Amino acid sequence: MAWSLLVGAGLLEIVWAIALKQSEGFERLWPSVIGLGAAVLSFAMLALALKWLPVGTAYAVWVGIGTVGVAVAGIVAFGEPANALRLGCLALIVGGVIGLKVIG
Repeated sequence: MAWSLLVGAGLLEIVWAIALKQSEGFERLWPSVIGLGAAVLSFAMLALALKWLPVGTAYAVWVGIGTVGVAVAGIVAFGEPANALRLGCLALIVGGVIGLKVIG
């Protein structure tokens, strides 16, 4: 259950980051509302997951899911660069998150 909450919180981190990008500095109502709502729900789910998971591992997984997800969304949806070095760094993040899950 805790890992499901944590993964859900990480996925919501992707949602709120992209929604805030789309809000254009809180000038657009619905992306702003979605972004803030997703952020609150993401934090709440992270807080619940932390009742059962080590904080270092949980936070790294949460941030890792969000970081990789937003970076991939930036590449796919916003035309951000996808060079080998950038993709390699994202692979290192994924490897670190998997390592923390395995040893945690």
